[in-house]
Amino acid sequence: MGTGIVSILLQNLPYNGTWLYWISVVVFAFNVFLFILFSLISLARYTLFRGIWTTMLNHPTQSLFLGLRTFPMGLATIINMICFVCVPAWGPWAATLAWTLWWIDAVISLANNMYLPFVIMSRHSNQLSGMTAAWLLPIVSTIVAAASGSIVASVLENQQHALWTIIISYILWGTGVPLAMMVLVMYFHRLTIHKIPPKEVIVSVFLPLGPLGQGSFGIMQLGKEAMRVFPNTNSLPGEVSAGPILYVFGFVIGLIMWGFGLVWLFFALASITRSKFPFNMGWWGFTFPLGVFTVATTTIAKELPSLFFKVLGTIFSVVVVLLWIVVSIGTLTQTWRRKIFVAPCLKEWEKGEAERRGKISQGSGAD
Repeated sequence: MGTGIVSILLQNLPYNGTWLYWISVVVFAFNVFLFILFSLISLARYTLFRGIWTTMLNHPTQSLFLGLRTFPMGLATIINMICFVCVPAWGPWAATLAWTLWWIDAVISLANNMYLPFVIMSRHSNQLSGMTAAWLLPIVSTIVAAASGSIVASVLENQQHALWTIIISYILWGTGVPLAMMVLVMYFHRLTIHKIPPKEVIVSVFLPLGPLGQGSFGIMQLGKEAMRVFPNTNSLPGEVSAGPILYVFGFVIGLIMWGFGLVWLFFALASITRSKFPFNMGWWGFTFPLGVFTVATTTIAKELPSLFFKVLGTIFSVVVVLLWIVVSIGTLTQTWRRKIFVAPCLKEWEKGEAERRGKISQGSGAD
């Protein structure tokens, strides 16, 4: 996800150039490679080692990061880049590919959005003091899918298909943003009562930027596409066209959500300056939330247009790219030292496997 958002930012940088375009293409190709590689590794892991999938879902923290969530989020960044890069180069069949992948992404995202919060309610033993912003992770997947839907709709030649995509994307946005707001209220309550999270998970304070940034971009982009598609499909006809209304409504809501994101950005920056924290895989939590907030910033710059937001979006983009480089180098270094990958759910799995083997041995001895 972090690599994917970097390719998108480089592709849409306000002050762009041909050399940046080709760098974004290289990062996009690298992201596709990573996505396929880790998908195959995950598939092999859950297939060869029986019980790990269930044990992982029951873990209160790891289930939020590794369950179904990472697949649709990573896939969404690839879908977006297919629309930005492949469709102009390869034509309609690439748009069909993006649309097909988007439907897969939307279904998985919706299942993720509904099932994992229910797992938190039904399986996990939760305390308010132990809550982190990671509770937002399953929810944000539908928000990202909605934003991706608006991009896919922009490259579809069939206007009826574009209309379906826009309508479904609005629904996906509705399943994600209100629920994310509810979690943010709970998380704010947790921060005020129990103070900022411990240093091991302090990076999670940036996660609220994810639903706010992508929700802001998504509703603005959906309004823009609705203004284009609704008149062509005779949707919501009347004396006043619904498309421009949705466009203005989307921009206003997007601007408000961007402003709310600024509050959480301040909280995040203030929190990390108060404590030293070790490098771990959680550092990837810097890149994607800041990246999608940056996408919302550059979108505002295009729609106003505004020199302030254009410069600010460029600054944010450079910061995200630099963070991605730093975290990538740190990950490679710690991987070489075999210190980076931790799977806390494996302790429970190993315990269960030992008990199962013990029962089998006892049964064999009795026979």
